[in-house]
Amino acid sequence: MSELKKVSLLVQVLERVLALLPGPATLDWQGSMAAAWRSDRWQGRFVAHGNVDEVSVEDLLHVDDQRAQLVRNTEQFIAGLPANNALLWGARGTGKSSLVHALLNAYVDQGLRLVEIHKDDLAGLAEVVERLAAEPYKFIVFCDDLSFEVDDPSYKELKSALEGSIFKTATNALIYATSNRRHLVPEHMSDNLQTRVTEGELHESEAVEEKISLSDRFGLWLSFYPFRQDAYLQVVQHWVGKLAAKHGVSIDLQDNELRTMALRWALARGVRNGRTAQYFARHWVGQQAMADSHQKPN
Repeated sequence: MSELKKVSLLVQVLERVLALLPGPATLDWQGSMAAAWRSDRWQGRFVAHGNVDEVSVEDLLHVDDQRAQLVRNTEQFIAGLPANNALLWGARGTGKSSLVHALLNAYVDQGLRLVEIHKDDLAGLAEVVERLAAEPYKFIVFCDDLSFEVDDPSYKELKSALEGSIFKTATNALIYATSNRRHLVPEHMSDNLQTRVTEGELHESEAVEEKISLSDRFGLWLSFYPFRQDAYLQVVQHWVGKLAAKHGVSIDLQDNELRTMALRWALARGVRNGRTAQYFARHWVGQQAMADSHQKPN
Protein backbone atom coordinates (compact mmCIF):
# COMPACT_ATOMS: atom_id res chain seq x y z
CA MET A 1 0.00 0.00 0.00
CA SER A 2 1.38 3.38 -0.98
CA GLU A 3 2.06 6.09 1.58
CA LEU A 4 -0.69 8.25 0.04
CA LYS A 5 -3.27 5.49 0.47
CA LYS A 6 -2.15 4.93 4.08
CA VAL A 7 -2.65 8.62 4.87
CA SER A 8 -6.04 8.62 3.15
CA LEU A 9 -7.13 5.57 5.15
CA LEU A 10 -5.94 7.13 8.40
CA VAL A 11 -7.91 10.30 7.68
CA GLN A 12 -11.06 8.24 7.04
CA VAL A 13 -10.60 6.37 10.32
CA LEU A 14 -10.14 9.63 12.24
CA GLU A 15 -13.24 11.15 10.64
CA ARG A 16 -15.31 8.13 11.71
CA VAL A 17 -13.95 8.31 15.26
CA LEU A 18 -14.69 12.02 15.51
CA ALA A 19 -18.20 11.44 14.19
CA LEU A 20 -18.85 9.12 17.15
CA LEU A 21 -17.80 11.72 19.70
CA PRO A 22 -20.49 13.97 21.20
CA GLY A 23 -20.74 17.46 19.75
CA PRO A 24 -19.74 20.53 21.76
CA ALA A 25 -22.06 21.14 24.68
CA THR A 26 -24.03 24.37 24.54
CA LEU A 27 -24.56 26.76 27.43
CA ASP A 28 -27.74 28.62 28.26
CA TRP A 29 -26.39 32.17 28.28
CA GLN A 30 -29.74 33.57 29.25
CA GLY A 31 -29.40 31.90 32.62
CA SER A 32 -25.61 32.21 32.90
CA MET A 33 -23.85 35.54 33.14
CA ALA A 34 -20.34 34.06 33.20
CA ALA A 35 -18.52 30.90 32.24
CA ALA A 36 -15.01 29.48 32.03
CA TRP A 37 -13.58 27.88 28.92
CA ARG A 38 -12.16 24.40 29.55
CA SER A 39 -10.16 22.44 27.00
CA ASP A 40 -9.50 18.74 26.95
CA ARG A 41 -7.87 16.40 24.46
CA TRP A 42 -10.81 16.34 22.07
CA GLN A 43 -12.71 19.59 22.41
CA GLY A 44 -13.37 22.66 24.52
CA ARG A 45 -16.50 23.57 26.41
CA PHE A 46 -18.05 26.39 28.43
CA VAL A 47 -18.52 25.71 32.14
CA ALA A 48 -20.96 28.04 33.87
CA HIS A 49 -19.69 30.00 36.87
CA GLY A 50 -21.89 29.20 39.83
CA ASN A 51 -20.93 32.28 41.83
CA VAL A 52 -19.92 35.66 40.47
CA ASP A 53 -18.28 38.37 42.57
CA GLU A 54 -21.00 40.80 43.68
CA VAL A 55 -18.70 43.83 43.52
CA SER A 56 -20.22 46.98 42.03
CA VAL A 57 -18.60 49.79 40.09
CA GLU A 58 -19.20 52.11 43.08
CA ASP A 59 -17.10 49.80 45.30
CA LEU A 60 -13.94 50.62 43.35
CA LEU A 61 -12.44 53.73 44.89
CA HIS A 62 -9.38 55.75 43.83
CA VAL A 63 -9.30 54.25 40.34
CA ASP A 64 -11.68 56.87 38.93
CA ASP A 65 -9.91 57.50 35.63
CA GLN A 66 -9.31 53.81 34.90
CA ARG A 67 -12.93 53.03 35.77
CA ALA A 68 -14.30 55.81 33.58
CA GLN A 69 -12.25 54.73 30.57
CA LEU A 70 -13.20 51.07 30.82
CA VAL A 71 -16.87 51.90 31.44
CA ARG A 72 -16.89 54.09 28.33
CA ASN A 73 -15.16 51.41 26.24
CA THR A 74 -17.61 48.75 27.46
CA GLU A 75 -20.64 50.92 26.75
CA GLN A 76 -19.39 51.50 23.20
CA PHE A 77 -18.99 47.75 22.78
CA ILE A 78 -22.49 46.98 24.07
CA ALA A 79 -23.93 49.64 21.76
CA GLY A 80 -22.32 47.98 18.75
CA LEU A 81 -19.82 50.81 18.29
CA PRO A 82 -16.05 50.49 17.80
CA ALA A 83 -14.26 49.52 21.02
CA ASN A 84 -10.79 48.33 22.01
CA ASN A 85 -9.35 45.23 23.60
CA ALA A 86 -8.02 46.34 26.99
CA LEU A 87 -4.99 45.55 29.15
CA LEU A 88 -5.29 46.43 32.83
CA TRP A 89 -1.80 46.31 34.34
CA GLY A 90 -0.08 47.40 37.51
CA ALA A 91 0.21 46.81 41.24
CA ARG A 92 -1.45 43.75 42.68
CA GLY A 93 -4.73 44.07 44.58
CA THR A 94 -5.65 47.47 43.15
CA GLY A 95 -8.94 46.44 41.56
CA LYS A 96 -8.06 45.26 38.04
CA SER A 97 -10.03 42.01 38.09
CA SER A 98 -12.74 43.48 40.33
CA LEU A 99 -13.35 46.23 37.79
CA VAL A 100 -14.05 43.68 35.04
CA HIS A 101 -16.43 41.77 37.33
CA ALA A 102 -18.13 45.02 38.36
CA LEU A 103 -18.79 45.88 34.71
CA LEU A 104 -20.35 42.47 34.18
CA ASN A 105 -22.69 43.07 37.13
CA ALA A 106 -23.53 46.55 35.89
CA TYR A 107 -24.36 45.60 32.30
CA VAL A 108 -25.58 42.01 32.49
CA ASP A 109 -29.16 43.21 31.93
CA GLN A 110 -28.00 44.88 28.71
CA GLY A 111 -26.72 41.59 27.32
CA LEU A 112 -23.13 41.58 28.58
CA ARG A 113 -21.60 38.20 29.39
CA LEU A 114 -18.12 37.04 30.45
CA VAL A 115 -15.97 34.10 29.40
CA GLU A 116 -12.83 33.47 31.43
CA ILE A 117 -10.02 31.72 29.60
CA HIS A 118 -6.79 30.53 31.20
CA LYS A 119 -3.44 31.25 29.61
CA ASP A 120 -2.92 27.53 28.96
CA ASP A 121 -6.12 27.40 26.91
CA LEU A 122 -5.33 30.31 24.60
CA ALA A 123 -4.80 27.89 21.73
CA GLY A 124 -8.58 27.50 21.72
CA LEU A 125 -9.25 31.24 21.47
CA ALA A 126 -10.36 31.05 17.84
CA GLU A 127 -12.84 28.31 18.71
CA VAL A 128 -14.16 30.34 21.66
CA VAL A 129 -14.88 33.36 19.47
CA GLU A 130 -16.39 31.17 16.75
CA ARG A 131 -18.71 29.48 19.24
CA LEU A 132 -19.81 32.85 20.63
CA ALA A 133 -20.42 34.46 17.24
CA ALA A 134 -23.95 33.09 16.87
CA GLU A 135 -25.06 34.15 20.36
CA PRO A 136 -27.21 37.31 20.74
CA TYR A 137 -24.99 38.68 23.55
CA LYS A 138 -21.84 40.74 23.93
CA PHE A 139 -18.92 38.83 25.45
CA ILE A 140 -15.85 39.93 27.36
CA VAL A 141 -13.23 37.21 26.95
CA PHE A 142 -11.33 37.66 30.20
CA CYS A 143 -7.70 36.60 30.75
CA ASP A 144 -6.83 37.19 34.39
CA ASP A 145 -3.30 37.60 35.77
CA LEU A 146 -1.73 37.19 32.37
CA SER A 147 2.02 36.78 31.90
CA PHE A 148 4.31 34.58 29.86
CA GLU A 149 7.79 33.15 30.13
CA VAL A 150 10.25 33.78 27.35
CA ASP A 151 9.90 30.29 25.90
CA ASP A 152 6.11 30.15 26.32
CA PRO A 153 4.42 29.76 22.91
CA SER A 154 1.00 30.79 24.26
CA TYR A 155 1.73 34.50 23.85
CA LYS A 156 1.94 34.05 20.09
CA GLU A 157 -1.59 32.63 20.10
CA LEU A 158 -2.89 35.73 21.86
CA LYS A 159 -0.80 38.10 19.75
CA SER A 160 -2.12 36.54 16.55
CA ALA A 161 -5.70 36.70 17.78
CA LEU A 162 -5.52 40.36 18.77
CA GLU A 163 -4.37 41.59 15.38
CA GLY A 164 -5.40 38.71 13.15
CA SER A 165 -8.71 37.83 11.61
CA ILE A 166 -10.22 36.46 14.83
CA PHE A 167 -11.02 39.72 16.60
CA LYS A 168 -11.05 41.93 13.54
CA THR A 169 -14.13 40.10 12.30
CA ALA A 170 -15.68 39.40 15.73
CA THR A 171 -18.57 41.74 16.43
CA ASN A 172 -19.64 40.42 19.83
CA ALA A 173 -16.36 39.64 21.63
CA LEU A 174 -13.57 41.71 23.19
CA ILE A 175 -10.52 40.67 25.20
CA TYR A 176 -9.97 42.24 28.61
CA ALA A 177 -6.75 41.05 30.29
CA THR A 178 -5.10 41.85 33.62
CA SER A 179 -1.43 41.61 34.48
CA ASN A 180 0.98 42.80 37.14
CA ARG A 181 3.34 44.01 34.45
CA ARG A 182 2.92 46.12 31.35
CA HIS A 183 5.10 43.98 29.10
CA LEU A 184 3.58 40.53 29.33
CA VAL A 185 6.75 38.74 28.21
CA PRO A 186 9.74 39.49 30.49
CA GLU A 187 12.72 41.46 29.25
CA HIS A 188 16.19 40.76 30.56
CA MET A 189 19.21 43.00 30.88
CA SER A 190 21.01 40.84 28.35
CA ASP A 191 18.36 41.74 25.78
CA ASN A 192 19.61 45.29 25.75
CA LEU A 193 23.32 44.64 25.64
CA GLN A 194 24.76 45.77 22.35
CA THR A 195 27.12 42.84 21.98
CA ARG A 196 27.99 40.52 19.19
CA VAL A 197 27.20 36.87 19.55
CA THR A 198 28.70 33.97 17.74
CA GLU A 199 25.61 31.82 18.11
CA GLY A 200 21.93 32.54 18.69
CA GLU A 201 19.72 35.38 17.48
CA LEU A 202 21.29 37.28 14.60
CA HIS A 203 19.01 40.36 14.83
CA GLU A 204 18.76 40.70 18.60
CA SER A 205 16.80 43.98 18.52
CA GLU A 206 14.07 42.33 16.49
CA ALA A 207 13.85 39.54 19.06
CA VAL A 208 13.40 42.11 21.82
CA GLU A 209 10.65 43.84 19.84
CA GLU A 210 8.92 40.49 19.47
CA LYS A 211 8.87 40.05 23.24
CA ILE A 212 7.35 43.44 24.08
CA SER A 213 5.01 43.82 21.10
CA LEU A 214 2.19 41.77 22.61
CA SER A 215 1.16 44.59 24.94
CA ASP A 216 1.00 46.94 21.96
CA ARG A 217 -1.77 44.83 20.46
CA PHE A 218 -4.19 46.04 23.14
CA GLY A 219 -5.83 49.26 22.05
CA LEU A 220 -6.53 50.43 25.60
CA TRP A 221 -3.93 50.43 28.38
CA LEU A 222 -5.02 51.18 31.94
CA SER A 223 -2.39 51.54 34.68
CA PHE A 224 -3.03 50.78 38.37
CA TYR A 225 -0.79 51.95 41.23
CA PRO A 226 -0.41 51.26 44.99
CA PHE A 227 -2.61 53.37 47.26
CA ARG A 228 -1.44 56.23 49.43
CA GLN A 229 -2.22 55.88 53.12
CA ASP A 230 -5.22 58.22 53.07
CA ALA A 231 -6.69 56.45 50.04
CA TYR A 232 -6.20 53.06 51.68
CA LEU A 233 -7.99 54.21 54.84
CA GLN A 234 -10.92 55.53 52.79
CA VAL A 235 -11.25 52.15 51.09
CA VAL A 236 -11.13 50.47 54.51
CA GLN A 237 -13.98 52.69 55.72
CA HIS A 238 -16.01 51.90 52.62
CA TRP A 239 -15.74 48.14 53.03
CA VAL A 240 -16.16 48.19 56.80
CA GLY A 241 -19.29 50.30 56.42
CA LYS A 242 -20.71 48.07 53.68
CA LEU A 243 -20.06 44.81 55.53
CA ALA A 244 -21.25 46.23 58.84
CA ALA A 245 -24.56 47.28 57.27
CA LYS A 246 -24.95 43.87 55.63
CA HIS A 247 -24.46 42.01 58.91
CA GLY A 248 -26.23 44.47 61.18
CA VAL A 249 -23.14 45.53 63.11
CA SER A 250 -22.78 49.02 64.55
CA ILE A 251 -19.27 50.36 63.95
CA ASP A 252 -17.85 53.88 64.34
CA LEU A 253 -15.96 54.45 61.08
CA GLN A 254 -13.99 57.32 62.66
CA ASP A 255 -12.75 55.16 65.54
CA ASN A 256 -9.01 55.66 66.08
CA GLU A 257 -8.59 51.99 66.94
CA LEU A 258 -10.10 51.01 63.58
CA ARG A 259 -7.62 53.30 61.82
CA THR A 260 -4.64 52.01 63.81
CA MET A 261 -5.50 48.36 63.27
CA ALA A 262 -6.10 48.90 59.55
CA LEU A 263 -2.62 50.43 59.19
CA ARG A 264 -1.03 47.60 61.15
CA TRP A 265 -2.84 45.08 58.94
CA ALA A 266 -1.41 46.71 55.80
CA LEU A 267 2.06 46.94 57.34
CA ALA A 268 2.02 43.22 58.14
CA ARG A 269 1.08 42.41 54.53
CA GLY A 270 3.60 44.86 53.12
CA VAL A 271 1.16 46.63 50.81
CA ARG A 272 -1.70 49.14 50.87
CA ASN A 273 -4.32 48.31 48.27
CA GLY A 274 -8.00 47.58 47.84
CA ARG A 275 -7.60 43.87 48.40
CA THR A 276 -5.81 44.41 51.70
CA ALA A 277 -8.52 46.87 52.75
CA GLN A 278 -11.27 44.39 51.95
CA TYR A 279 -9.53 41.57 53.81
CA PHE A 280 -9.10 43.79 56.87
CA ALA A 281 -12.76 44.82 56.70
CA ARG A 282 -13.83 41.16 56.78
CA HIS A 283 -11.58 40.56 59.77
CA TRP A 284 -12.73 43.66 61.67
CA VAL A 285 -16.46 43.35 61.01
CA GLY A 286 -16.35 39.62 61.76
CA GLN A 287 -14.64 40.31 65.08
CA GLN A 288 -17.16 42.98 66.04
CA ALA A 289 -20.08 40.76 65.05
CA MET A 290 -18.74 37.91 67.19
CA ALA A 291 -18.24 40.25 70.13
CA ASP A 292 -21.80 41.56 69.79
CA SER A 293 -23.22 38.03 69.71
CA HIS A 294 -21.39 37.09 72.89
CA GLN A 295 -22.74 40.15 74.72
CA LYS A 296 -26.36 39.44 73.84
CA PRO A 297 -28.32 37.70 76.67
CA ASN A 298 -29.48 34.17 75.97
